Amino acid sequence: METGSDLLDRMRALFRREGWLRPGERVVAAVSGGPDSMALLHLLRALSDEFGIGLAAAHVNHRFRGTESDAEAAFVRRVCEEWGVPCEIALIDVPAYIAETGLSPQEAARDKRYAFLREVARRYGARTIALGHHADDQAETVLMRLLRGSGIGGLAGIPMRRAEKELELIRPLLRITKGELLLYDERYGVPYVTDSSNADPHYFRNAIRLEVMPLLERFNPQLRGTLIRLAELASADHDYLDGEAGRALSDLAVRDGAGWSLECRRFRDLHVALQRRTIKLILDCLAGPRSSLPFERVEDAAAAIAADSPAVVRMDVGADIVLIREYDVAYIGPSRPSQAPFAYQVTAADTDVVVAESGVVFRVRRMDGPRTSLPGSRREAFFDEAELAWPLVIRNRKPGDRMAPMGLNGSKKVQDMFVDAKIPRSERDQRPLLTDGADRILWIPGLRRSRHAVPDAASRSVIRVECVPFPRGPEPVDDTAT
Repeated sequence: METGSDLLDRMRALFRREGWLRPGERVVAAVSGGPDSMALLHLLRALSDEFGIGLAAAHVNHRFRGTESDAEAAFVRRVCEEWGVPCEIALIDVPAYIAETGLSPQEAARDKRYAFLREVARRYGARTIALGHHADDQAETVLMRLLRGSGIGGLAGIPMRRAEKELELIRPLLRITKGELLLYDERYGVPYVTDSSNADPHYFRNAIRLEVMPLLERFNPQLRGTLIRLAELASADHDYLDGEAGRALSDLAVRDGAGWSLECRRFRDLHVALQRRTIKLILDCLAGPRSSLPFERVEDAAAAIAADSPAVVRMDVGADIVLIREYDVAYIGPSRPSQAPFAYQVTAADTDVVVAESGVVFRVRRMDGPRTSLPGSRREAFFDEAELAWPLVIRNRKPGDRMAPMGLNGSKKVQDMFVDAKIPRSERDQRPLLTDGADRILWIPGLRRSRHAVPDAASRSVIRVECVPFPRGPEPVDDTAT
């Protein structure tokens, strides 16, 4: 077992290697009063002059244990005064916060503790918060997550450093065991208090430390070291795969309102490990990394997007997030509101109508004389004006709509035409239809034209209708929406 000076040397080398603190900077140490955080504070105090850094302590009284919690706060304040370290103490009613939010005691305490630490860091102009997690904490965390069925990200355990907004959270003791810290405290006379709740196996972590670890160490006396190595290996793999998933996400997905849309074909080409991670990145962005969406939801979503055959799928992912696959495009995000009905009247030719719901403008023009040539594109159609009933109407579909397409005997449901053309369900209510005053569907731009009012050599007046995306500049608008 190393001496206290060896431990101080390790801390000195770690800080220099990681570049954590530079002269003139400040660090806030989270101090509970236990042997780990008191050792951390003592080590940081020993290094503060050498590194030219400012040091402050922050303690949270969670009010879980009544007078014992109050005594710990008083202890931390007294020791900090003796050591000349500024100390900030918060008295937080965590039980009341639990009742308000429904969080578990551990989650509630963590939320309040980290919020206070960030506040103290801002108050002291510090960019770094030092936490006292050690190697035994790491081993216990990995085992806890393994038992809960964690993936590789969970097996990476507690990170040694983590950016949080403008702050950096560091854990200098993460490769130092509890035993080494206790020897350090003994050698240098570092005082500390013992939290009685640490002996209560009712808490999951305590049960792991007090009951499960000793049992498993009968089969592998080096279990803690094994779990710590597993965390380091998993952390490296996790960082690499996360980086690859981030690149995949930027390559094949785009923001779509409050959600994301991605190409199924390109998603299918990814390795299954990257497929799952890409979905997880999207869900973390939408629901937050601390959301408890089960792995099965991630796997089901990835499988639905990667399925070979074109499909229409709607799936509730959880946390008010849906997956909608429509042929080769998938959307992940909050449910989209349905498109309200719209209708715009065209009372005369030489009119432009902007259809904001569809992102297009209809240009209606009268052309004298016969017009028997075919339109130049599927965004253009010609009609014999003598066979039209005015006013024309531009609207979206209605239940039961039927059309008499050119080249087809009889009529066909518009719904079936959309399905045949693989128009995504989410786009169907936004598609504009052109009808006449008798509510006959004349044209579905980009899709089909009816056999009604087809001009020929005898047509004396032809109506040309063009449907194009919104222009860049201002356009005349007929805003007589009905």
